[in-house]
Amino acid sequence: MTEKQRTIKTSVSLKGTGLHTGVDVNLTLMPAPVNHGYKFKRIDLEGQPVIDALADNVGFTQRGTVLEKGEAKVSTIEHCLAALVAMRIDNCLIEVDGPEAPILDGSSKFFVEAINKAGIEEQDEERQYFVVKEKMVFEDKERGIKIMALPDDEFSADVKISFDKSLLLSNQYATLDSLDDFENEISACRTFVFLHELEPLLKNNLIKGGDLDNAIIIIDKEISQEELDKLADLFNQPRVEVQPTGILNNLELVYPNEPARHKLLDVIGDLALCGMPIKGRIMATRPGHMANVEFAKLIRKEIKKRALKPEVPHYDPCKEPVCDINDIKKMLPHRPPFLLIDKIIELKERSIVGVKNVTMNEPFFVGHFPDEPVMPAVLQIEAMAQAGGIFILSQLEDPGAYSTYFLKIDNVKLRKKVVPGDTIIFKLELLTEFRRGMANMKGTAFVGDTVVSEGEFMAQVVKNK
Repeated sequence: MTEKQRTIKTSVSLKGTGLHTGVDVNLTLMPAPVNHGYKFKRIDLEGQPVIDALADNVGFTQRGTVLEKGEAKVSTIEHCLAALVAMRIDNCLIEVDGPEAPILDGSSKFFVEAINKAGIEEQDEERQYFVVKEKMVFEDKERGIKIMALPDDEFSADVKISFDKSLLLSNQYATLDSLDDFENEISACRTFVFLHELEPLLKNNLIKGGDLDNAIIIIDKEISQEELDKLADLFNQPRVEVQPTGILNNLELVYPNEPARHKLLDVIGDLALCGMPIKGRIMATRPGHMANVEFAKLIRKEIKKRALKPEVPHYDPCKEPVCDINDIKKMLPHRPPFLLIDKIIELKERSIVGVKNVTMNEPFFVGHFPDEPVMPAVLQIEAMAQAGGIFILSQLEDPGAYSTYFLKIDNVKLRKKVVPGDTIIFKLELLTEFRRGMANMKGTAFVGDTVVSEGEFMAQVVKNK
């Protein structure tokens, strides 16, 4: 089933304090056109610079992820991005009037609520995924950090965190099996900080806007009530005590493993910087913003690499085809030995993928290089055309009442010979809209991950007499 890109229906604003600057910040989520992605706009700066939310633009990852473009910066973006990813928003312009997103309660909860309030609108363009095809790994052995992506049909994530000095965080795990569960199971999980980190963070101006309501403060050392009172004064908060759970402030944990769940939230938000929604299972051990961004850069590198060559359609021979040979015979007038498509494995709004298994039993091998059998190139082109014909006829209410005739074939390139034992994957994509019974398509034939032939086709649909 084809998935469409989505944006929000109307703009929606949130207001709060920046965690690291302490300044009041207004953030507005705005609808954006197709293929826009996520962009941050600093409306308080001259020229209102726009920064693409991509790993290439990350300049800093200490205590949060910071995007930079020239002199413009936006920090603590991960909670907002996690909400957009989880709510399956593809395109959004995020306007801010300060150098960071508001921390709010330290989670993604209010961003999710804002998106629900704005509403979601489907757009007229297909969503493109980064599909994990093989294991990808980022590892920092010295710090015990490892992030791995494995092939899967949907996005899911497992996170493990461990901190030796904390009883609460000696080992914690969090799992998200579907983005559908993010709103209820992950979005409300707040950021956390260790007690020993607070004073140096304050001294280094890294946590000006923090209070005892937007972060879980975890006790990781012996501390007197006098020291606790001093820290409370720094935050302009009432006197506080250590709870049995090992938390400093008077917050109740949403979940016993809330810190691990928040780390999973950060992983989702940071990986949004790869620039595409992900299909794959993410497994992260002791992740942090630096490691998350490095992994997003790995994915970005793979995206750019794939863009340089045609993407090979995924073929799972165990999966039920969209059309088997009997379905094909109902649409095409061709019959053996000139029916050259065995099955259709993918049919989308603008593309189709068909399969041809080449065997030594093909009749054309009798006379075409019989001592060194090679599939005739013209038959590869014919097979591509048949796949295109199936695509066009599938758009009609009564495909059996029509035939497809090809009027023009251009830019044909024959890259590699096809021999018995090969399985050819044909992908046909629309180049222009299907109008007045005419279609222009680009066809590519693959054996394994190699392009063996390609061409452009113009076809016309004619009603049978």
